[in-house]
Amino acid sequence: MKHVTLNAWQVGLVFKNGAYQRTITAGSYWFWRGEQVEIYDITKPFTPTVELNVLLQDPLLSAMLQVVEVKDNAIALQYENGLLRKVLTTGRYAFWKSVIRYDFLQADISQPEIDPVFDRAVLNSGYLGQYVRTVTVENYEKALLFMDGKFIRVLEGGVYYFWKNAIPVSIARVDMRQQQLEINGQEILTKDKAALRINAWAQYTVTDIEKAVLNNKGYDTQLYVSVQLALREYVAGFAFDELLEKKDSIGAFVREAVRDKATVLGVTLHDFGIRDIVLPGDVKEIMNQVLVAEKKAQANTIMRREETASTRSLLNTARLMEENAMLWKLKEMEYVEKIAEKISNISVNGSGQLVEQLKQLFIPGK
Repeated sequence: MKHVTLNAWQVGLVFKNGAYQRTITAGSYWFWRGEQVEIYDITKPFTPTVELNVLLQDPLLSAMLQVVEVKDNAIALQYENGLLRKVLTTGRYAFWKSVIRYDFLQADISQPEIDPVFDRAVLNSGYLGQYVRTVTVENYEKALLFMDGKFIRVLEGGVYYFWKNAIPVSIARVDMRQQQLEINGQEILTKDKAALRINAWAQYTVTDIEKAVLNNKGYDTQLYVSVQLALREYVAGFAFDELLEKKDSIGAFVREAVRDKATVLGVTLHDFGIRDIVLPGDVKEIMNQVLVAEKKAQANTIMRREETASTRSLLNTARLMEENAMLWKLKEMEYVEKIAEKISNISVNGSGQLVEQLKQLFIPGK
């Protein structure tokens, strides 16, 4: 005979010639030859050496076990005393009912969407890394969610989690901030056939992501073409000189011309402007000549205006001096003073007529 002792945390399964006989708990037992005892620690998961369904036919053993079935396209999160310990895949599992509390949270992973019962901390744990895919949408973005090639919904900024399975999941991101469209090197003929090269810019934002992405292919390219055509239409409607005079109104014209098309594209055009207008070499030379001529004419006009003012001032002074002898005397002394500043030595006699002597020196005939 064979003696076996089981402690309080142990359970034994008795087999005879390989066939299951019964379950024994804590205590001392004697067994005949041919009987074997498999001893299990009830603080650990139960991993039998024979088919579990056979063992569960024993009511005593069945009552001592907690059985979990995980179906196809599903997983189960195994918690021990409230802590996640393992992820169970498809199969049938048994756990001893003991001092360790086992809880299980099952998830159907046949569809990408994850039930909100699974919080972010669990989804980010290392246990679920191979079962979860993550998508991040920045705060300034929106994204269209596609599953199996079908549009599902619009995603705002945030982090999104989906089960990994055979269904493809993809997103189409769109930057919702104001963006700038560069429209450079536009060769355009004016109404009078002047060839100009125009560099322009436009600012826009995407306001309807579904229209922009689902209903249009390359919404930014289509917007570029619409703005380009509106610019060409405006420039072609004016002669070169008229265009230079009215270039400040081009922004309002382009915005109005593109407004309906932009709405169809799901965008709003906020502003448009001309960065520069490049003239051909011959036109530039002519414009420079015109500018030089204009500046010379302006200079001549200013000189004539100054000469006229100076002459008028002299005439007014002469009239005042003719009417007032004292003013004449003061003017003579002013000129004498100016001349005297340029002479180092002056000899006069002591007759007392100093002013008359200076006048005779500087003013011939006096």
